[in-house]
Amino acid sequence: MSQRPEDSPMPTPRSNMSSPGPDLEPFEDEGALLGDIEPDMEEEDGEELFGDNMENDYRPMPHLDHYDDRILDEDDYDQMSVGERLAAEQELRRRDRELGITRRDERELFYDEADDVEDPRQRRRKDAEKAAAGEEVDTEMIESIENLEDTKGYSIKEWVIMIGPKTEIANRFKNFLRTYTNSKGQYVYKDKIRRMCENNQSSFNVEFTSLAHKEHVLAYFLPEAPFQMLETFDAVAKDIVLSMYPSYDRVTDEIHVRISDLPLIEELRTFRKLHVNQLVRTLGVVTATTGVLPQLSIVKFDCSKCSFIMGPFTQTQDAEVHPNACPQCQSHGPFMINMEQTLFRNYQKITLQESPGRIPAGRVPRSKECILLADLCDRCKPGDEIDVTGIYTNSYNGSLNTDNGFPVFSTVIFANHLIVKDCKQIVQSLTDDDINSIIKMSKDHRIAERIIASIAPSIYGHEYIKRALSLSLFGGQSKNPGKKHKIRGDINVLICGDPGTAKSQFLKFVEKIAPRAIFTTGQGASAVGLTAYVRRNPASKEWTLEAGALVLADQGVCLIDEFDKMNDQDRTSIHEAMEQQSISISKAGIVTSLQARCSVVAAANPIGGRYDASLTFAENVNLSDPILSRFDILCVVRDEVDPIQDQHLARFVVGSHIRHHPANKDKETPEQVVSDLQIPQEMLKKYLVYARQNIHPKLQNMDQDKVANIYSQLRQESLATGSLPITVRHVESIIRMSEAHARMHLREYVQEDDVNLAVRMMLESFVETQKYSVMKSMRQVFQRYLMFKKDHSELLFYILRQLAQDQLTFQRNTTEMEALTIEIDEKDLMDKAKQIDIRDLKPFYHSKIFESNDFVYDAKRKVIIHTLPESMITDD
Repeated sequence: MSQRPEDSPMPTPRSNMSSPGPDLEPFEDEGALLGDIEPDMEEEDGEELFGDNMENDYRPMPHLDHYDDRILDEDDYDQMSVGERLAAEQELRRRDRELGITRRDERELFYDEADDVEDPRQRRRKDAEKAAAGEEVDTEMIESIENLEDTKGYSIKEWVIMIGPKTEIANRFKNFLRTYTNSKGQYVYKDKIRRMCENNQSSFNVEFTSLAHKEHVLAYFLPEAPFQMLETFDAVAKDIVLSMYPSYDRVTDEIHVRISDLPLIEELRTFRKLHVNQLVRTLGVVTATTGVLPQLSIVKFDCSKCSFIMGPFTQTQDAEVHPNACPQCQSHGPFMINMEQTLFRNYQKITLQESPGRIPAGRVPRSKECILLADLCDRCKPGDEIDVTGIYTNSYNGSLNTDNGFPVFSTVIFANHLIVKDCKQIVQSLTDDDINSIIKMSKDHRIAERIIASIAPSIYGHEYIKRALSLSLFGGQSKNPGKKHKIRGDINVLICGDPGTAKSQFLKFVEKIAPRAIFTTGQGASAVGLTAYVRRNPASKEWTLEAGALVLADQGVCLIDEFDKMNDQDRTSIHEAMEQQSISISKAGIVTSLQARCSVVAAANPIGGRYDASLTFAENVNLSDPILSRFDILCVVRDEVDPIQDQHLARFVVGSHIRHHPANKDKETPEQVVSDLQIPQEMLKKYLVYARQNIHPKLQNMDQDKVANIYSQLRQESLATGSLPITVRHVESIIRMSEAHARMHLREYVQEDDVNLAVRMMLESFVETQKYSVMKSMRQVFQRYLMFKKDHSELLFYILRQLAQDQLTFQRNTTEMEALTIEIDEKDLMDKAKQIDIRDLKPFYHSKIFESNDFVYDAKRKVIIHTLPESMITDD
């Protein structure tokens, strides 16, 4: 096999041919080609191969124009079939993989010019450096960046948008979503994505703590460059979703990653320039919301002259996108938006205000606008307390520049994650251990007493008020048969009495323990502030409706202190809200009705400052009968002089101050006595929201005759004494309290005990509002109802305390007070006990309440000895 030199376009290298013979003739013009070239030209331009006689290089030379027989393979080969060729290629690929050889391109060629210059590893490293510098390279050739946090002098925002780091971030986040498992070995985010797709949703949550634990570099970049990082996260999430469900793009075009559990919570008033374009988390109450509007996302335009479709353009938040000229006809417009091919997304703006409990003393609450996009719209309504994680950024506002005379930017929060703090959300956050503990607590037959003991434990006594507040917190079951007549289930409570009896403290405790509560005062609240008001939007110049306290407290508790300080006109405005639980508005062309499904717990002072027991409740309080009939429970608090009780109250207050002093924070003092009945406050809140959300008691086999008889008797007594009028609302109040007491025990059906306790609460509420002279006779009439479920030890202690006080008064008036003890005859206590059908006093003598109050029983002399403190001995 031979080949002529003419077949080659370039001179054939002689080194590949056989050795020249001795008769080799030199080139004729060799001197002209080589010798006549100046040295400097030779160094500059190299050897000149194209001279005048260059054709002589291709003259026939028979002894050289053949290949060496030693390097030729002229054997015949059998023709290979297609199957054999494929099998051979497969075997070659297997060999290549074992040797670590990778093929360069689709032609599967092993040779590459770069192999003659540099090692393949060096080339991949250079490609990664080019990608880091922003140059376009093949992403498949980008080498992984191990030290991703080394930004090489770039800012984080510049670093994360470069192709190399961006690809590495996407790969790491994809690996995180696919491989992250919890303590039980379950794939957390695979399950979240599956549940998201089952519900046809477009977003899922990623806990920041989990991301920081597994990929701390991503958690480091995320707060500093949130726009860029979230864009990459969303793209990765969409790729994973489409790999799991290829046709899911028919459901939604976008998949969003929501970042939750950001560790640092900022207050609205602490936002500064440091936080601009940062990922932040804050808390607040929604005070106003706009409607859900369509916002341009991907825009296309039609040229009105040639109908050419321009785009797509991505609409940004700070400026309107508009083409300058048509690329087809070169006209400058006009351009119309192509409504068919333009993509929209949901847009809503809300106003977020500081929560009432988080405002510093003497400061005005600050507010901030928050923008909700996509599936975050309509997640909250006015009055909701929300936890927002979003990007704090600036937006241009021309009116601010005009007003201030220099460039000023307004700031907004672009929400990424939003949680509404309500009963439903708290219940969803309960763990299995929490639910098991709640169910176990409900099996305790003393659960009602434990809940009452846990209501305002820092306040001494007042068991009746604590029971009323607990019933109001749990609430009854609202009813709306046939969607025609709505009956409220919330229980309203009015606390009235002497000053210094902790009325406001009860309200403050309810504000802390209730899942949703709004606190206001009668002096600082007007009619529109309690219900709703209409104002003109300064931006759009349109009339908008703003919610008041009762609307903001929807499905919660509205606390009104100094209820008696409200004027009659303002107080009349809440009549509808307290019974129908709605607020009707007809102002400035706005005719609507707002929901106000909340309990009202109010505190009022009597006329003149102190409660006069010789007058009726209506004569003591400047409140009308219509407003009083809307309260289910009326609590009267009297500051009565009782030396024994006052001594225990003083000890309790002093011990509480000693126990909670900062110096004794980590020490246990002798005065620190915690009741075994009390439930921790966090557990009580969980128990409360679980019961309200999951337990809906039903009336079954209720003793209707008992309720009818009590209602009839109360009507007669009310007419005879001229006290508060008894209406049908009081029958509904008994039913509501029965349901609340059943819910307190996590019972699905109302039992007889629940009805009996509700009757007792109603009667105590009615009897306490009577004159002192009428009160004693009424207690005798309704004695069997008032004694229900009362601890005999407490009842006997109350009687014994009265006997001891009478004996103390007798000794003071007859002799000089020198003895440290007083003696009460057992027969006097026995006579009093028989009147309430108590025959056996031995359990009372061994009870804790008897011994802790310095009483000792002498069985031989049959007397009860009470030791007085030295402070009660006076020298007259």
